[in-house]
Amino acid sequence: MFRRTFWFTTGVAAGVWATTKVNRKLRQLTPESLAAQAANKALEAGHRLKDRAADFASDVRAGMAQREAELDDALGLNASVDQLPAPRRHAVIENRNSPKYIEPPMYSNNRNEDH
Repeated sequence: MFRRTFWFTTGVAAGVWATTKVNRKLRQLTPESLAAQAANKALEAGHRLKDRAADFASDVRAGMAQREAELDDALGLNASVDQLPAPRRHAVIENRNSPKYIEPPMYSNNRNEDH
């Protein structure tokens, strides 16, 4: 009698366990549950993408700052005023009264003029 009770209880427990697992899986496969899972996955992917974009942007900013510092050094923009070269002057200054000066031609902006 004890043996029958043991196997009956074991069978009931296995049936309850299997029924619970099947019902849980069926609830996971309903359209509402699948839509919610897809939405959660999309949100997670969006957050990961946003974090990666922020990391990329900070890397780009750091690279830009480094390159700008290199260019400033190469061009002497970080030098003190005493170390800067003398300013350059133009060799020829435009003089409209000079006989060598030629007035640039005046063109009309009216495109219908030639038609």
